[in-house]
Amino acid sequence: MKNFNELSEREILALAISLEEEDERVYADFAEGLKQDYPGSASIFAAMREEESEHRRKLIEMYRQKFGDHIPLIRRQDVRGFVQRRPVWLVRPLGLDTVRKQASAMEVETRRFYERAASRTQDASIRQLLDDLAQQERSHEDRAQELTEEKLRPDVKEDEEHARRRLFVLQVVQPGLAGLMDGSVSTLAPVFAAAMATKNSWDAFLVGMAASIGAGISMGFAEALSDDGSLTGRGHPWARGAVEGAMTTLGGVGHTLPFLIADFRVALGVAAAVVVLELGVITWIRHRYMETPTFSAAMQVGLGGALVFLTGVLIGQS
Repeated sequence: MKNFNELSEREILALAISLEEEDERVYADFAEGLKQDYPGSASIFAAMREEESEHRRKLIEMYRQKFGDHIPLIRRQDVRGFVQRRPVWLVRPLGLDTVRKQASAMEVETRRFYERAASRTQDASIRQLLDDLAQQERSHEDRAQELTEEKLRPDVKEDEEHARRRLFVLQVVQPGLAGLMDGSVSTLAPVFAAAMATKNSWDAFLVGMAASIGAGISMGFAEALSDDGSLTGRGHPWARGAVEGAMTTLGGVGHTLPFLIADFRVALGVAAAVVVLELGVITWIRHRYMETPTFSAAMQVGLGGALVFLTGVLIGQS
């Protein structure tokens, strides 16, 4: 790698051309990755790509005037001081907030580059061009806001909010809810069966922890291996698996922790109260995100939980 202060004017222009080409392709990737779920925002990044293309055209024209047609390939990774970027193709699916933050960071870095480059050049025309580009990068954030107001009409913004909500439900709420329901309901039987059979809080606690962690691992792998999300839009499979596995474990641990109380009767009463609270949370999530009527959700969750709870108690007392 070479220090920036060691670059000649010819190398600075060649590096600037390379940077603009890279930024142009990144914005094109953003637009392509967002167009299905966020078409309004995709059009914003498409417009920003066009601006970067115009910057590159001006730089190439200046380079030809000063140094001829051959432009050496000097990349950001060849010069010290640049931030290493994660390739866009590794960040899928693209999140809207993540993309906007990365775009903002790109503009700041590019502006600083032009400011430093302009201060090091002696040629008046090159310095003027670099100063102009620095100013344009400085105002790019304002331009992005103008594009937002222009491209994202109220109806488009509403559509994108619906898309954001849909993706959140598919990628987070659904696997999390499935895990919470499985952990809260499926572990009821072994925990309360062990509690009623042994009348010992510690034994019930050990059974509950084993059932919760085991169910979390099983559900996590099952979700991660179910589909890769490429067709369903449900996001990265291992992210979904992590969410579902964690929520499954949490759902079981919730009514297991009360059995750390030494007094068995008190522990049993607290655990039963936690079960009611867990079923209430599941009912609220189903109503809030899955648009299930409250009464219907309560009946479904309550009936399932009650049946499993009674199964555990009856087995434990047999």
